[in-house]
Amino acid sequence: MKSFTRVATCGLALLQALVTGTPLPHYFEHVPFTRRDLPVVQIQKELGHQISKGSLIFGPEHRRYASATERWSTFAVPKIQVVVQPAKESDVSKIVKYCNRNSIEFYVVNRGHSITSGSADFNGMQIDMASLTGITINRHKKSGWFQGGVYGDIVINYLWNHGYVTTTGSCTCVGLLGPGLGGGHGRFEGRYGMVSDNLLQLNVVLANGSAITVNETSYPDLLWAMRGAGHNFGIVTSFEAPIHPRGAPLWHYHNYFWTQDKLETVFEELNKFHNNGSTPVEMALNFGIFRFDTTISETEAIIWWTFAYQGSEEEAEKLLEPFNKIGAVREDSGDVPYPEIPDIQGTGIGGWLCPGNRTHITSTAGLQVYNVTAERQIYDRIGHWVTKHPEFTTVSVVHEGYSTEGVTNKNPADSAYPFRDDHHLMFFDVMVERFPHLKDEARAWATETMDLWNSGQPQRLPNAYVNYANGLEPVEWQYGHEPWRLERLRKLKAKYDPQNHFRYYNPIIRNDNTTRTY
Repeated sequence: MKSFTRVATCGLALLQALVTGTPLPHYFEHVPFTRRDLPVVQIQKELGHQISKGSLIFGPEHRRYASATERWSTFAVPKIQVVVQPAKESDVSKIVKYCNRNSIEFYVVNRGHSITSGSADFNGMQIDMASLTGITINRHKKSGWFQGGVYGDIVINYLWNHGYVTTTGSCTCVGLLGPGLGGGHGRFEGRYGMVSDNLLQLNVVLANGSAITVNETSYPDLLWAMRGAGHNFGIVTSFEAPIHPRGAPLWHYHNYFWTQDKLETVFEELNKFHNNGSTPVEMALNFGIFRFDTTISETEAIIWWTFAYQGSEEEAEKLLEPFNKIGAVREDSGDVPYPEIPDIQGTGIGGWLCPGNRTHITSTAGLQVYNVTAERQIYDRIGHWVTKHPEFTTVSVVHEGYSTEGVTNKNPADSAYPFRDDHHLMFFDVMVERFPHLKDEARAWATETMDLWNSGQPQRLPNAYVNYANGLEPVEWQYGHEPWRLERLRKLKAKYDPQNHFRYYNPIIRNDNTTRTY
């Protein structure tokens, strides 16, 4: 009798839905199409009534599609058949549940700066966080809540205008959570640690669509994993992070342009300056690039270096005196409010590092100190490769040096982030979108440069900062060489994402069960 009652109740519900035109319960929904080819109209009909007013669902024919799917690098492009832009955080759970019911793969995007090769394996629905950019400063003024779609530029400017700062990545065009879930190096890490260190609690949608809050008392094991390997575990719809009084009203910057004959002197002074991780906290970020600048030389790459100091010119220039003595062919310096520093250093939202839709061939390494001999070899190989392929003048060989006190004073076991003794992040990049036939040659050059960096520190195992990793490195290079660390991550993966839905951004578990190599 109870069985008959259930059937009758279901029948009445179906009849009522058909008569009134109200949405059918999901267990009655019919799916008459293959998920290899997702018809946008059908998804709009099925999913549209479930999510908030103001949410958008569109496909390749829509005028918003190109901008919504634009990526910083076209090296590994996911196949996006349909885009969903949720208007509210609560929509994300509904979207994921819909995808699961219909065997649709989902891929979450904030600003599209992922460079991993794993992106090319994706085919399905993009969940675009572009509308979720709300920021709320808590009443006690010690922390704030940030929605999952925020990015560096809006966070820095919003907080600065209210008298505060927080940890962000160094490029303001990049989403906060993209780098933040994998560490997130930035200009305040010397004082406060990386972005991942400052994730107090997170609202997360798991792979099964359930929405949970993750903090020190609720899902503390997942909080550990999200701080450094978070791309593998869930979708963060919002998070709480500390905010701090903004401090010095002006920052001092000094940019140098050196010719290659100064290379050895520059790196020797940089090693003294950083003193193996003892960079003054106020000297927030310095980085340099081997690159071509035809206003200085049409035949040789230059050494461009930029320093940003939280404080006065007088204080900064005392520290920079050794570099002032080297003799630059050009230099510029000044004092500006902190929100202008990214633009000065070329990492602002309109800067030369941020334009999208270019094919970047990359490699990376983590160092403790600069090996001067290796740097000379890397520089000299630029001449070899550009002579062989003049198209390669788009090369950038990037050396990042942060103040790291706030990173190294944290217990490495307290989060999934594995490489706290890397004081410098190295990044090789050459663009080949106009020369696709040179991809293999560019890859060979990228690998050669990475090998030179790593051979310059033979006492250390190779590290690849996960946000700079191209996905071809072994998992140990990305998530740590300690067996206990990888074992813990794999157990948590089995617990929170047993079907490995989150596998397109440098996955801990690779479906092909192989180790990708160069």
